[in-house]
Amino acid sequence: MTSRRKQLIHALLKGIETGDPESVKVVNQSKYIQHNPQTHEGDEGLAALFKRLSKTSPRVNIVRIFSDGDFVFAHTEYDFSSQRVGFEMFRFEGDQTVEHWDNIQSRQGPNSAGRSMVDGIAEVSDLDKTESNRELVQSFVNEVLIGRQLNKLSHYIDIDHYIEHNPKLSSLSSVHVALSESDIDGRFSMRYDKSHRILAEGNFVLSACEGHYQGQHSSFYDLFRLEAGKIIEHWDTREVIHPKSEWKNNNGKF
Repeated sequence: MTSRRKQLIHALLKGIETGDPESVKVVNQSKYIQHNPQTHEGDEGLAALFKRLSKTSPRVNIVRIFSDGDFVFAHTEYDFSSQRVGFEMFRFEGDQTVEHWDNIQSRQGPNSAGRSMVDGIAEVSDLDKTESNRELVQSFVNEVLIGRQLNKLSHYIDIDHYIEHNPKLSSLSSVHVALSESDIDGRFSMRYDKSHRILAEGNFVLSACEGHYQGQHSSFYDLFRLEAGKIIEHWDTREVIHPKSEWKNNNGKF
């Protein structure tokens, strides 16, 4: 079931590129809940949408893809009119997906360490450690990102081997600085307020959080790779959550 669902989502995302009408059969359009606030629901069938988009010669690359229970989540890069990097999250009922979330930002970088927003290890391992890795990342999010106990960074992160892919950061010390910075009003420039979901498969864990960045209501998706009980690699995307008056559906970002 896990492998099959991954294949179906891989085909769905590549359908944006190819326009293949078969790719959208994985979507139960009578139940489908869309959580991208900038996407209308029901005004254009997915098959017609993908066919139209394919004529613009888009490029879609699924860099990493994972499965966790009824969820499949992917780390992706897109080249439409501009280059973007994103995380896509789908919930399944049986053989069809019925709900979708995403978090996409413009591609930037590489960072000062020469790392891009998508390069690095992609292979899933340590399946027997899925739950312990999930618990560790949940504690990291609660204590460090939301609770701002920055003295615990080294408790969760392998400080000697840490690899950072954020285009504006390059090391653990730069992460500490970013989490510590305040704006002109004395508020933290990057603030994680709420954890919405933690998904995991083996050595990879994805966190979906809500907060603020430079005063703007934002969503933070963070992908962590773990090794020997420590976070050793990190990728992320950040997206502004626009006011509800500008949403094209009423399902909410999370």
